[in-house]
Amino acid sequence: MSLQLVRLEAVGLIQDIVRRRQLLTIFREGKDGQQDVDVAILQALLKASRSHDHFGHENWDHQLKLAVAWNRVDIARSEIFTDERQWKPSELHPMMTAALISNKPEFVKLFLEHGVRLKELVTWDSLLYLYKNLDPSCLFHCKLQKVLAEEPERLACAPAAPRVQMHHVAQVLRELLGDSTQLLYPRPQTSDRPRLTLPVPHIKLNVQGVSLRSLYKHSSGHVAFTMDPVRDLLIWAIVQNRRELAEIIWDQSQDCIAAALACTKILKELSKEEQDTDSSEEMLALADEYEHRAIGVFTECYRKDEERAQKLLIRVSEAWGKTTCLQLALEAKDMKFVSHGGIQAFLTKVWWGHLCVDNGLWRVILCMLAFPLLYTDLTSFRERRLQAVRGLPRIRAFFTAPVVIFHLNILWYFVFLCLFAYVLMVDFQTTPSCCEYLLYFWLFSLVCEELRQLFYDPAGCGLRKTVFMYFSDFWNKLDIAAILLFIAGLTCRLIPALLYSGRVILSLDFIMFCLRLMHIFTISKTLGPKIIIMKRMMKDVFFFLFLLAVWVVSFGVAKQAILIHNESRVDWIFRGVVYQSYLTIFGEIPAYIDGVNFSLDHCSPNGTDPYKPKCPESDATRQAPAFPQWLTVILLCLYLLFANILLLNLLIAMFNYTFQQVQEHTDQIWKFQRHDLIEEYHSRPPAPPPFILLSHLHLFIRRVVLKIPAKRHKQLKNKLEKNEEAALLAWEIYLKENYLQNQQCQRTQRPEQKIQDISNKVDTMVDLLEMERVKRSGSMEQRLASLEEQVAQMAGALHWMVKTLRDGGFGLEEGVPTLAPQKASEGQDPELDGRQKAEDPGDAHHVNARHLLYPSSRVMRFPVPNEKVPWETEFLIYDPPFYTAERKDKDTVDPVGSTLEPLSGISYNALDGPVDRRSSHGPYAVRDGLPRNPMGRTGLWGRGDLTYFGPNHTLQPVVTRWRRNQDGAICRKSIKKMLEVLVVKRPLSEHWALPGGSREPGETLPRKLKQVLRREFWPSFESLLTQGVEVYKGYVDDPRNTDNAWIETVAVSIHFPDQSDVELKRLNSHLQPCDPGMSVRWQVVDKCIPLYANHKTILQKVATLFGAYY
Repeated sequence: MSLQLVRLEAVGLIQDIVRRRQLLTIFREGKDGQQDVDVAILQALLKASRSHDHFGHENWDHQLKLAVAWNRVDIARSEIFTDERQWKPSELHPMMTAALISNKPEFVKLFLEHGVRLKELVTWDSLLYLYKNLDPSCLFHCKLQKVLAEEPERLACAPAAPRVQMHHVAQVLRELLGDSTQLLYPRPQTSDRPRLTLPVPHIKLNVQGVSLRSLYKHSSGHVAFTMDPVRDLLIWAIVQNRRELAEIIWDQSQDCIAAALACTKILKELSKEEQDTDSSEEMLALADEYEHRAIGVFTECYRKDEERAQKLLIRVSEAWGKTTCLQLALEAKDMKFVSHGGIQAFLTKVWWGHLCVDNGLWRVILCMLAFPLLYTDLTSFRERRLQAVRGLPRIRAFFTAPVVIFHLNILWYFVFLCLFAYVLMVDFQTTPSCCEYLLYFWLFSLVCEELRQLFYDPAGCGLRKTVFMYFSDFWNKLDIAAILLFIAGLTCRLIPALLYSGRVILSLDFIMFCLRLMHIFTISKTLGPKIIIMKRMMKDVFFFLFLLAVWVVSFGVAKQAILIHNESRVDWIFRGVVYQSYLTIFGEIPAYIDGVNFSLDHCSPNGTDPYKPKCPESDATRQAPAFPQWLTVILLCLYLLFANILLLNLLIAMFNYTFQQVQEHTDQIWKFQRHDLIEEYHSRPPAPPPFILLSHLHLFIRRVVLKIPAKRHKQLKNKLEKNEEAALLAWEIYLKENYLQNQQCQRTQRPEQKIQDISNKVDTMVDLLEMERVKRSGSMEQRLASLEEQVAQMAGALHWMVKTLRDGGFGLEEGVPTLAPQKASEGQDPELDGRQKAEDPGDAHHVNARHLLYPSSRVMRFPVPNEKVPWETEFLIYDPPFYTAERKDKDTVDPVGSTLEPLSGISYNALDGPVDRRSSHGPYAVRDGLPRNPMGRTGLWGRGDLTYFGPNHTLQPVVTRWRRNQDGAICRKSIKKMLEVLVVKRPLSEHWALPGGSREPGETLPRKLKQVLRREFWPSFESLLTQGVEVYKGYVDDPRNTDNAWIETVAVSIHFPDQSDVELKRLNSHLQPCDPGMSVRWQVVDKCIPLYANHKTILQKVATLFGAYY
């Protein structure tokens, strides 16, 4: 009766389906011209949504969500964004956010094409939602968590989970962008802190439509809090290293040059801390790409209008922390951008001040030496007003130009060095002379200038940052060291007893002041690159000295120990070990090392003469050397071979490599470092030392006494009016579009792109021809079907005619023609059996435990996709059915479990009487009185067909032997030996299995093994188990597993290497199934063996253990 009801229900369902023929979608897997299965499913769902107008519009959101989840933008374009449904931009905001979080750039493009505006999308809540759903693997997320852990408020309040706020994000961005930028998101006050109306869950595509829509519903009246939402989204994409998303968002940006330079800075800083080498290289490549974009846009601007392009460089960008494009490029060390011709032209204009750039340097020097020449037309000025005026403004404009200040300082610095040298060599008296007092006064002016530079803070960064930036410069460190050494020498010089020591210290200090000239020469286009190369070579020398010291010290100590006996004078030990060994490299061979030039006149026999070295080991009677000459000569030869030939040539090769490597980028490096010198002299007082004290006095009166703020540095940082800035940014956007269009044209002209376009066109033509062929074949099939129908009708008519004629007495019985029956049409589609489909070997979650139909029942599991298997992943719609099979042995199994009262006496994660409820994977979670499967969701709760809640422990003995031929030799395949394994097969089962399974409480052997093994051999097999090797212990992906009950097994390998083994013979003799329907045999181990999937995995481990073929 029940079977009849099932048939009636099935017939009713089929009739309902046939009545709605328009909803049918036929999918033939593997058939030519057939589309993908996800396309077929999406199209079927779209058919259903369009068939009912009263709820069809409500399903559009679900269809779009499904298309986003499956990343099928082609279906969204062709089936969802049509004339049938007019989408409002606000309706697309939830899906836009989902596409951003799930990194689907094609959908972001699609939504932007359909009217989504980023300025409306980004609000306080939505941006905070994006940052709370950062990719956990990205470095920015880790840095954000560190900031949260150090939050003072959290330490005071100690909340359970720290909440991400935008000022935390701003703090991390400040570290990445540098202290030259201000906080992008200031810390809000308690009164005006925006309130999040939605506790944001972890976003997942199958449920995010509801949460995102509620987010935008609550925040619809909230005004966007940022001045540039495009900037916020760009930063969010860049910190996660999402190239395609960042490219799309940058194309929408307004301040595009500053945005590109900021991206390079962020990416370079993140690449320094990124542990993954591939990710670090990707970040650097992306940073280089954005630097090229900044160069491209600036090139377009510079070609159009040089003056406006240079305004873009020094314009204060409110959106990027009140910094400038030039400052961002310098912070990011974008040498290609800074070396651009337009930027160098701007720096040159700053370098020349009010003077024309085409003034010759000789004219400037003549006017410096004889300033009345300024009243002539020897030099020209950029401003017509200064060109016409002949008075004080012209002189002031000339002497405040950085180029003039620089050359004045050079000139007077040479005078300072000459004065210093004269005092040291000619006029260094016991009592300081006038020249020496002048030297001290000059040095005092240098100290004042260094103090001014130390505390000079035009950008308002603070004293700590200013001091840090000052000491980060190498030349400033050299200045401080030279001044301190001079003070030390002066202190000793003023003490009569230390007069000579003071002169020595001042002599060394003179060297440091001379080295300071190298910084002055960096402005030279000829000497500047050479100084850069020399600095790089100094690093090579520093590391080379470590290698050289090994050979020098080793040879020196060995030589000194062989030649000299117990030298106690430290200075002569140093000379013998280090100094003489070092001079040997340059050709000064010790005269007594081989005994040929041995003479006691050049040495002290007992080491008492402080001006002579101690004599080598010698024979006192024969006055001949007693040390092994052959050994010292060999050591000397080896030392010269390695030190003089190998190491020195290695140093030359290192210099050559450094020169070639740096020479390619020397011009860029020099142009980049040129800015620092220009900026230094642009902010420097006009007068050189020692006259600079007058400028310092004037500066002190203006800043301290009169409280007049500084106006210098205006030329390198300019804040524009709002109207002027808006017009400048609009002009930049226009030229950015030109740049993007030119880039697109260049890409289309590339041979690779042309080949790709031709390939796409050919694919399109093939698809069209295939569709035409399918249409023709369909028409042909219809015609053939019609023809077959007509032939069948004719055959029926002929059969009726023959029968009528035969019944009428016409013809003989044996002459009646026989009509062949109609054959069934061939070419039917092959059946697909989803249960036999091989699972993805790379799937990290259990697969068999999620098969929809539970074994030996009609219960269907709740579908669980891969990403929803872990319990940690949110799955709001998860509603699995309950199932616990009725068992005959109710006394030995756990209760049904539909109510929690009978389960209260079970002790999980422990020995519960005779039942071991501990898991080999450690303690498992228990929720609402039921244990949770440690491997995740299965789509079914309850005990299922298993015996116990929690782990059901099984034992799988893997009994193997070598496969042998008739001669007794071990068979091989692919050089490896072949195994045979003992397997069993139950009645009505299609697969063989290992002779293992569950065990009775207190028993050692599995029940399945006892069914094929005689009782008298059970103790012997137990001893074999104890001697076996455990190859696996843990979870088993079994179709009977549920959310609350699962199988865990221990696989033990029992191998018989010798065919004459007594235990193997006894085992074979005792193999006898107790059930006539059960089979047992030795099966060749192969990957094609008809074995259960989880048993194959165990068998593969055993084959690997013995190095056997599988």
